[in-house]
Amino acid sequence: MKEGYTVRSMAHVSELETQFGIARALQFEEDPGGLIRAAISTPLCEAEIWLQGAHISRWTPEGDDPVLFMSSASAFAPGKAIRGGVPVIFPWFGGRSDGKPGPAHGFARSMVWDVESTRLLPGGEVEISLTLTPNDATRALGFDAFHARFRATFGATLGMDLEVRNDSPAPFTYEEALHSYFAISEISQACVTGLEDTTFIDKTDGFQRKVQPDEPVFCAKETDQVHLNTTATCIIHDDVWDRRISVEKSGSQSTIVWNPWADKAAGMADMGVGEWEAMICVETGNAADNAITLAPGESHTLTATISLQP
Repeated sequence: MKEGYTVRSMAHVSELETQFGIARALQFEEDPGGLIRAAISTPLCEAEIWLQGAHISRWTPEGDDPVLFMSSASAFAPGKAIRGGVPVIFPWFGGRSDGKPGPAHGFARSMVWDVESTRLLPGGEVEISLTLTPNDATRALGFDAFHARFRATFGATLGMDLEVRNDSPAPFTYEEALHSYFAISEISQACVTGLEDTTFIDKTDGFQRKVQPDEPVFCAKETDQVHLNTTATCIIHDDVWDRRISVEKSGSQSTIVWNPWADKAAGMADMGVGEWEAMICVETGNAADNAITLAPGESHTLTATISLQP
């Protein structure tokens, strides 16, 4: 394991590479826009994760097509959220609900995280751990005593852990999600199972609470559903591509299904024209009723494991 440095103490990508690079497995690169990513290439998969947002933008198991959707119009720019892949949502989901200012889906997805460690596991998987701690920007938003760690394991499956610790002397309540975008053949031909009979908040219909029938979730219009009190594994069924994507989770009571559809996507500057038809989000999280409250010194870990079924 390589550990001990943080991004803020490094002047050059070469220093990141010296401290955390793994020969023939992981290397650090700088994008023309100035963002830094770790590129993973092993016999098991090809992948990349950006230090801004601890954002995974690619994971392609060996012999398969890309599993994650990325918008061709996504802005890879300092302080701008990346459209696609797996944004890390913290410490609130959607708009901030306490009446105070703050960006949609929190600040974690647009801040640079620190590299904590990297390692090559015995099975050939690559693990990278990134951390986010209070800074002037988070303190200005009222968050000055937390510790977040995002750990990703890249192999034949994609494992993601988001651990949050409360370092304050008072209880800490937050929301979180791994806002995973998945590549599909065509939205009208895909569906999601595992959420049957669950109660969900329909954010496209005045936040009304509804019950999912005993049938898969299909998207036939703009869809933004926060399914509550569910720990179930979800399966994305894509019959055109003959593919099943499994989203298994722990430490999560909410699953969110989202597709912006044509009208909303047309107003999104970072969504490629027509690309909304080739994606669906199935997000692992804790939102609304399922927000997490930590006692002083307590921590919580949210875990998602993505895999392709035979």
